[in-house]
Amino acid sequence: MNFNPAAFSKLRAEGISKHFNGKRTKVHALDNVSLNIADGEFVCLIGPSGCGKSTLLDIIAGLTKPDAGSVAADGHTVDGPGRDRLVLFQEPALFPWLSVLGNVMFSLNLTPGLANAQRRETAHRFLKMVGLEAFERSNIHELSGGMKQRVALARALAPNPDILLMDEPFAALDAMTRDQLYGDVQRIWAETGKTIVFVTHNVREAVCLGDRVILMSPRPGRIVQEFKIPLPRDRDINDVQLAPYTSEIARALKGIVVGEAAE
Repeated sequence: MNFNPAAFSKLRAEGISKHFNGKRTKVHALDNVSLNIADGEFVCLIGPSGCGKSTLLDIIAGLTKPDAGSVAADGHTVDGPGRDRLVLFQEPALFPWLSVLGNVMFSLNLTPGLANAQRRETAHRFLKMVGLEAFERSNIHELSGGMKQRVALARALAPNPDILLMDEPFAALDAMTRDQLYGDVQRIWAETGKTIVFVTHNVREAVCLGDRVILMSPRPGRIVQEFKIPLPRDRDINDVQLAPYTSEIARALKGIVVGEAAE
């Protein structure tokens, strides 16, 4: 029997197409996009605005239905949101009336068979993982932007999803906070073995974090090139070893942007 790599994918998207009705015209967001992601792989999606990165992530999450094509996670067709796939957005979207601990515990409300003491213990564990165990009683408004995003990360990890979907989670943060979070995310990924799909506009960020960087082009959104990043971890975003990969991807991205502007 021939070996079919796609059959062993943790996450598989096949022939995904999606249109949206705009005010004046119909937007072709994605066109026949196919993607295979292995168990425990860290994949970054990058491309110009409007190339469909976030739309593809929403379809994988089950928040948006494709017009054509399908997504499967662990061989099961994705037809809606599920606890196996959780999303971390750019805005933490925390509940201001709950404490830090309460926000993380809230994500466990729908986990079957968990008593309140177990929910609390699990929330403690993941707050410790993101370095916020000393702030569990704090109010959300008392936290910095980076700390809020750590709470959101702990909240996403606590239900133990197989796949973590991250949509530009660090875009609104200052450079120093981002640099620290790059290290945190790599450490947590190594500890948990999660499969991560990470959307970003930042080439250096993608090279720092990803096992593989997937470049998309707009009008309509398609995958045009893939780059493997075979560098050891932990990676520092300022490490000179990242520079050749960053330059190669930046040149390819620039070619897409220039070509788009010429149309």
